[in-house]
Amino acid sequence: MTKTEKEFYDIVLPVVQNLGYRLYDVLYVKEGADWYLRLFIDNDKGIDLDDCEKVSNQVGEKLDEVDPIETSYVLEVSSCGLERHLRSTEHFKAARGKEIEIKFFKPFEKKKELTGVLEAVEDETIKLKTEEKTYEVYIDDISSAKIIYHWEDEGNE
Repeated sequence: MTKTEKEFYDIVLPVVQNLGYRLYDVLYVKEGADWYLRLFIDNDKGIDLDDCEKVSNQVGEKLDEVDPIETSYVLEVSSCGLERHLRSTEHFKAARGKEIEIKFFKPFEKKKELTGVLEAVEDETIKLKTEEKTYEVYIDDISSAKIIYHWEDEGNE
């Protein structure tokens, strides 16, 4: 998480929690000429459009009040989804036992990406069991990671 994302996170966390949601992640990214502040929320019942609107309205008011940065940005609030991205050690720990896909900044053992079951998470590494073998990977070497959700299993759970 960047310094700016952490600043936003600290500001909006109490607002999101007071509304009964969990703040899963915060992204602050530039796309084209525009900056976007993306909040990803979750709760035990799931997230719908009304939840996103409620959080967006309350967070928007708080950010207008605090005005943490001079740059204008677009606020977006959404669910973290079933195939949620994994960006922190806490995200990886919550995904233990699930199938994930990871991509690397540079090739790792001649591979650009791996898919397997996340077996363990330490402070700096994860253990990923693939069909071939179990890999130990430094989290800092991962450019992106996400949970793989098997849609065909939807009716079988």
